Amino acid sequence: MLIYLARRLANYAVLLIIAITLAYIIASVALNPLAVFDWTNPSLDRGSILRTLTDYNINPNDPVLSRFGNWAHGVLTSWDWGRDPKGASVNDEVAVRIWVSVRLITIATFVGMFGGVALGAWSAVKKGRPADKGISIFALIFISTPPMVLAVVLQILAVKFNQATGTNFFEFIGETGNIGNYPGAWLVDRLQHLLLPTLSLSLMHIATYSRYQRNLMLDTLGADYVRTARAKGLTAGKAIRKHALRNALIPMATYFAFAITGVVLGATITEQVFGWHGFGIYGVQSITQQDINGTVAVVAFSGVCVLLGALLSDILVAIVDPRVRTN
Repeated sequence: MLIYLARRLANYAVLLIIAITLAYIIASVALNPLAVFDWTNPSLDRGSILRTLTDYNINPNDPVLSRFGNWAHGVLTSWDWGRDPKGASVNDEVAVRIWVSVRLITIATFVGMFGGVALGAWSAVKKGRPADKGISIFALIFISTPPMVLAVVLQILAVKFNQATGTNFFEFIGETGNIGNYPGAWLVDRLQHLLLPTLSLSLMHIATYSRYQRNLMLDTLGADYVRTARAKGLTAGKAIRKHALRNALIPMATYFAFAITGVVLGATITEQVFGWHGFGIYGVQSITQQDINGTVAVVAFSGVCVLLGALLSDILVAIVDPRVRTN
């Protein structure tokens, strides 16, 4: 098992290096840091700007391969991912943005994962009944609703609730606000600002995961091994948990692993609506602001997430499916 995972990890590392190299070359060709400055301004010191961009290793007039070599040397020797056209450190930006996104998505991801599996499995068991139809309607509504619309609707409902109750129970702009003077006020404030964006992301995940889990459960519930287990005297609950659900989770394990990696960058709209300055927004800003190094850092991080998701998928499948561990 360890040899298998080590071999897979080596393959993923090679793919990551290729992806980052291509990302740097494409970003260097497509983005122009010179466009950030107003070249129509007669008082602009053009020579100074070009020298500064050369110092930052992002001058488009310099050869791309030469810039890539300098950038790669900085990353490998000192973990320096460079600077943006205005001189801000990419390392500092990424260090802050990643943890903002992690705080936002962690709870939403796990709530969506476990909630979706539970609803999907229960819906499959109750196939054709009112509970199944109700869950299906719920899932289709939220799957069909654009994330921006859902986030705005939740904000409107939160404002109505605050007005009706005369409180500020829902705080949903930014990561923090006015912190009280009572013990634990900072935690309460954080949770208040986290509640609504987490709910927005969780509802989307629960709806999506429940549809996948329901279809997979319907396939396993009618399988021969489930009927055999019931014929041997196993109760319906145990047959569902130990046989039907366990086998239905095998393909879901792969889906979960890759879905987790996509949430970090996939929460861009939610971050925008709720005023969270996370990694998804940083990726958009890097491109619009002609930031070559920032764009490559986003691609590199997303590539690491995808490859770690692939490795996590291999591990989860091996845990759920004993047959994999024997190969």
